[in-house]
Amino acid sequence: MPKEVVPESARRRRKPVKAGGVVLSERLYIETALRMLQEHGRDGLTVRRLGAALGADPSSLYRYFRSTDDLLLAVGDELIGRALRGWRPGGDWRADLRDLGLRIHSAYLAHPQAAILTASRVSGRSHEIAADEAILGVLRGAGLPDAGAVRVYHAFIDQALAFAALDAAALALPHGARAADEAVWQATYARLPAATHPHIAATAPRLVARMNTSAYPTALEMLLDSAAAALGPLASPVSPASPESLTDGARPPGGAAAGR
Repeated sequence: MPKEVVPESARRRRKPVKAGGVVLSERLYIETALRMLQEHGRDGLTVRRLGAALGADPSSLYRYFRSTDDLLLAVGDELIGRALRGWRPGGDWRADLRDLGLRIHSAYLAHPQAAILTASRVSGRSHEIAADEAILGVLRGAGLPDAGAVRVYHAFIDQALAFAALDAAALALPHGARAADEAVWQATYARLPAATHPHIAATAPRLVARMNTSAYPTALEMLLDSAAAALGPLASPVSPASPESLTDGARPPGGAAAGR
C-alpha cells in the first residue's frame, strides 16, 4: 500500500472559471468524472472527454488537478466524504464502527467503476484525513491503547476498502458475465454428489443462499468481535468528535486510508 501523501496545502487551488456557459470548479470536475466512470468505465475518463463533457478546453483540467490521476484521488476522497455525510458518533464504539464500515462499503458500491480505481489509493485529502481521525477517535475513546487502536484501525479500513473493491468488481462485470457467475452455485455446486464432495453437498442449500451476497457484514462483525476481545474490561464510553468538526464547513470527512 502506498504511504506517501501530499498535504492539502501543497496542492494548487484555483477559483471557478467559466467555460461555454458552465462555471468550472474542482467539484464539477469530480462529479463529471464520477458520471463518466459510471457510464464508460476507466477508458472513458480522459482529459479530452472531460473537456467535451464540460464544453471546456481539455487543458482547463490542469487549473484544478495535476493530472487525471490526481482527479481520481479526489474522486476517491469524495466517495469517503459521501459515506460519512451526516455521521455522528453515538458513544457505543461497536455501533459507531459498524455504521462507519457499512457506510464506506455502500458509498463505494454506489460507484463501482470508481471504487475499483480508488479503493487502494491514499490521497491525503481532507475527507480521508478526517475519517482517519474519526475512526481512531472511536477506538481510542473506547479505551484501546494507541498500538491496539492503530492495529484495529488498519484492519478495519483495509477490510472495508478490500470488500468494496471486490464487490464493486462483481458489480462492474457485464450483466451476462455476472449472471453466469451467480448461476454457478446453483448449476454446479448444488449438484455435486455427496459421494465425492460430502461437505459441499451437505452445505449446498446454504451456499446457494449466501454466496451471491457480500460477506462484508459478516467479516465486519468478526473484526468487531476481535476488537471487543482485545478491549475486554478496558471499554470506555468516551465519545470522539464528529467528522464534521474535523473538516471545514459541513462537508463530511472521508476515507482515511480510505483510500488504501
